Amino acid sequence: MKLTVVGCSGSYPGPDAAASCYLVEEDDAAGRTWRIVLDLGSGALGPLQRYVDPLAVDAVFLTHLHPDHCMDLCGYHVLRKYHPGGPRTRIPVFGPAGTAERMAAAYGIPVDPGMSGEFDFRVLGDPVTVGPLGVHAEQVDHPVPAYGFRVSAGGRTLAYSGDTGPCPALDGLAEGADLFLAEASFRTVDHNPPGLHLTGADCGRAARRGKVRRLVLTHVPPWFDPGLAVAEAKEEFAGPIDLAVAGATYVI
Repeated sequence: MKLTVVGCSGSYPGPDAAASCYLVEEDDAAGRTWRIVLDLGSGALGPLQRYVDPLAVDAVFLTHLHPDHCMDLCGYHVLRKYHPGGPRTRIPVFGPAGTAERMAAAYGIPVDPGMSGEFDFRVLGDPVTVGPLGVHAEQVDHPVPAYGFRVSAGGRTLAYSGDTGPCPALDGLAEGADLFLAEASFRTVDHNPPGLHLTGADCGRAARRGKVRRLVLTHVPPWFDPGLAVAEAKEEFAGPIDLAVAGATYVI
């Protein structure tokens, strides 16, 4: 299973990265490559094209409906609807309840038909399978309905926190993960509101409790020094720690 960091900037695009977007790829037994995208945040559709033809994506999974995690679905709708090669077969878009309505409103079109000609909107809930990839969603702690994901294939697991404060669901996501992609938007030195985001220390503690093999910190806002998030995590977790950067790849 291959993970490519398409966008990793927290809350809005930064000078060196789009907002949240992660490409996950895995080959099946016949050699066919399956591709899913976890979040498609502000500015992410552009760099996504460096790593894959967007028309070759098999499904999109949205953790929640804040713009830095979903807004480039609008551009993706245009690409699939008006491509000179003709309209494309619908692909599933998994997200919280109300995703279809939110996207239609963002693009300024009626909810009916909205983007239903391009996307088969489905509400996150039961585990789903996309080719060889199994995706399990777990609701986490954020001001809007939000989810984290466990993506598994071939006995390996990628865990993605989405946006969340510390919560039992976060520990469940991290448990035994080969790679734990965790947002580190806050700093321990600040007075942080509850139920919103994680610090680097929170990520490190969750990684330690879950006995993950590798921790990758992401979603650090451009106004913070990401090195501090890494330093905080190292105080709590002795395993390998990376800072997500646009274009980085991991074979899990």
